[in-house]
Amino acid sequence: MNVHFIAIGGSAMHNLAIALHLKGYHVTGSDDEIFDPARTRLERYGLLPDSFGWHPERITPDLDAIVLGMHARADNPELLRAQELGIKIFSYPEYLYEQSKTKTRVVIGGSHGKTTTTAMILHVLQHCGIEADYMVGAQLEGFEVMVRLSETAKVMVIEGDEYLTSPIDRRPKFHLYHPHVAIITGIEWDHINVFPTFEIYKDQFAQFVNLIEPGGRLIYCNDDPEVRDVAQKNARTDIVKQPYEVPPHEVVDGITYLTACGRVPLRVFGRHNLLNMTAARYACNALWVSDQQFDEAIQSFGGASKRLELVKATTDSAVYKDFAHAPSKLRATIAAMKEQYPGRRLVACMELHTFSSLTAEFLKQYAGTMDKADVPFVYYSQHALQLKKLPDLDPAQVQASFANDKVRVFTNSALMVEELRKMDWKGANLLMMSSGNFDGIDFNHLADELI
Repeated sequence: MNVHFIAIGGSAMHNLAIALHLKGYHVTGSDDEIFDPARTRLERYGLLPDSFGWHPERITPDLDAIVLGMHARADNPELLRAQELGIKIFSYPEYLYEQSKTKTRVVIGGSHGKTTTTAMILHVLQHCGIEADYMVGAQLEGFEVMVRLSETAKVMVIEGDEYLTSPIDRRPKFHLYHPHVAIITGIEWDHINVFPTFEIYKDQFAQFVNLIEPGGRLIYCNDDPEVRDVAQKNARTDIVKQPYEVPPHEVVDGITYLTACGRVPLRVFGRHNLLNMTAARYACNALWVSDQQFDEAIQSFGGASKRLELVKATTDSAVYKDFAHAPSKLRATIAAMKEQYPGRRLVACMELHTFSSLTAEFLKQYAGTMDKADVPFVYYSQHALQLKKLPDLDPAQVQASFANDKVRVFTNSALMVEELRKMDWKGANLLMMSSGNFDGIDFNHLADELI
């Protein structure tokens, strides 16, 4: 098979390209710019384009398929050439479905918790020796790539993103997977540039439920009233509905234990992770894994990249980084830190980085989200606003949106770091939350400096 990737440098795209290469396909690709880690990883597998830019002359009739990335535009010259030649064009979710038609598909959807729940399922299946193909949105310990495709696996586990499929297909990605086992972890308004109201956003999950295969299973978070509403109103009578809640547990000396059947020590912590774990348990049960096997396997799960990831720890302080950026993610991550370390002061820094979080109307959703932090800092850059073509934000307006007088707002990350350096870190933890990187802060170096 000859497959060409238009916009090969994307996070999901370059992983799919590598997966097909490892499967034995002949893979080529193009992009106008490619950054690390995609650049280094593509180069390692001999898939990095020899020059950047779009080259329609490389689109020839001997190609079996085109995979079109979201980064490409509808008038991309390579895309136009492929359409002219009548070559089959797939978005990457379409191609994943194409590769998994004969497999049992487990799809994890939700505004938050998707990556961690997917990672937990894959960790347990690997521990139990159950072969699975997959697509996950973060690099996982023990897994070479973020996408795996094979001829032999009977199961495919897919992280189901609700964002748009491609420049020429405006459906949410998770509408294309048609799961046999579906999970919804939570519903909280996001991607307001695509879904301008919460009702429109929520309806994408209602449609997702309707796309479950006949006789399938819906595993849903009963703690979330929006999820519960979607599940109860939209699941067909032929679908098994399986609600889940926080399992019995306790925290002793900084370690969380499951307590339903004995005491099972965990490496991860936080109420949101316990919810994700229960969803993962039910999905694994549906894939022939017993509760005993699950409990044995989950003890060694250390978390997905940038999901409450420990950067450095001493006897009386720790630095964590997290991908949290949406309101519910902030609230859950901060609460998890306070529950796990009740005697320590918590300094929480978050970056407004996404389109939604930098939009004045959406900022109101952040009210109260950082209340449990002892020292809450919020950072955003004017450059990010310019890149997203959004109007300027007044720091006072941002501060008011959090409805917390303790919140300090920074528009210069160096000044924020200077404030961190002035603090006494004995008996204190630092939590850095962003889907970006605070304009290039090296978290490892910062941790070494502070603690």
